Amino acid sequence: MKTKFLALAAGLLTATALASAPAKADVKIGLIGGVSGPIAAMAPAMIDSAQLAISQVNEQGGILAGEKLIGVVGDSACNPQGGTDAATKAVNIEGVSAVVGPHCSGAVLAASASVTVPAGIALVTPSGTSPEITNIADNDTVFRTVPSDDYQGRALARTLRDQGYEKVAVAYINNDYGTGLANAFKSEFEAKGGTIAGFAAHEDGKASYRSNLADLASGGADTLVIFDYGDGTGLTVLRQALENGFFEKFVGGDGMKSDAPIKELGAENLANFVASSPVGEKSDSLDMFNAAFKAVGGDPDAIFATTSYDAAFMVALALEKAGGDKAGVPAALRAISNGEGEPIRPGEWAKAKELIAAGTAIDYKGAAGDHNFDANGDVPGTYALFKVAGDSFEVITEMK
Repeated sequence: MKTKFLALAAGLLTATALASAPAKADVKIGLIGGVSGPIAAMAPAMIDSAQLAISQVNEQGGILAGEKLIGVVGDSACNPQGGTDAATKAVNIEGVSAVVGPHCSGAVLAASASVTVPAGIALVTPSGTSPEITNIADNDTVFRTVPSDDYQGRALARTLRDQGYEKVAVAYINNDYGTGLANAFKSEFEAKGGTIAGFAAHEDGKASYRSNLADLASGGADTLVIFDYGDGTGLTVLRQALENGFFEKFVGGDGMKSDAPIKELGAENLANFVASSPVGEKSDSLDMFNAAFKAVGGDPDAIFATTSYDAAFMVALALEKAGGDKAGVPAALRAISNGEGEPIRPGEWAKAKELIAAGTAIDYKGAAGDHNFDANGDVPGTYALFKVAGDSFEVITEMK
């Protein structure tokens, strides 16, 4: 009996010790995208590329002490309320350590103000481009891996002037994205001697924009510049402009570089349509990302695929650098990509993890370029002008 009792006691002690040993907890980051709404066709590639970064971390030993990195997907629906709701769930319920996204500027502004800044959580958007994001009072917690639309709008204006565009009309969606891009474009186009013959905002979701287009066309421009979303209202504006012959040529911002206009209107009707879009700088890093994303069935040329990948990989590096401390992620984001240290390229997680553990400085060289954040969390970038080619787009020229 005594022997049995001792054996039972020993077994209970062992069980208690095992139960009290802390289990490794997954480390979560939010992936908040426009899964529904006007950029729904763009969002899957963006989320997939971020998930590629996460899978590489897990395949190469995991994060911190071997924990699994988990991407918690949320839908901002590309609007302020959706962004706030998705961020609230990610931060307060899922307990994420950082956020990649939201994808749309209005959602970024709302989610940061209401949720991530008060919580001290780092937010890195791969596609929120409004100039207003630069001015967020964020306690250095809001970053982006894509340039501000102030840069894109001005670069597009300079490129069009270089290509001989003299007089244009501008139609833009009445939100943070459309307004910021349109104002930057207008300022630079006029400064370079061009004429803005019409300049008007429009609301989302109307059945007809023909009266808006007629007013814009009355100024005599043969070119319509559209700052909107090709999966939403922008498609309607473009279709009705074509159907009614209001303009001969069309230019879109990055939101219009979508497969939807090609599928809906036909490439043969878009011979005079061009669109701007950020592109990765040619580099070994871009080649490494392209190969890895293709290997899992992704399209490396999808808009914001490179910036989305970089945002997720950088968040993982920063979490590793900060030892898992959420409050330390913003400073760590700057430390892992400041132009100094051992180069780390896409997919080189094991190498980075070893260097960080040894206290060696690292410098992430991204698929979309070197993300050396300025004081506002902004980055420089590279844009190109694209034309429709078959069922896709091809580069016409780089934009500077």
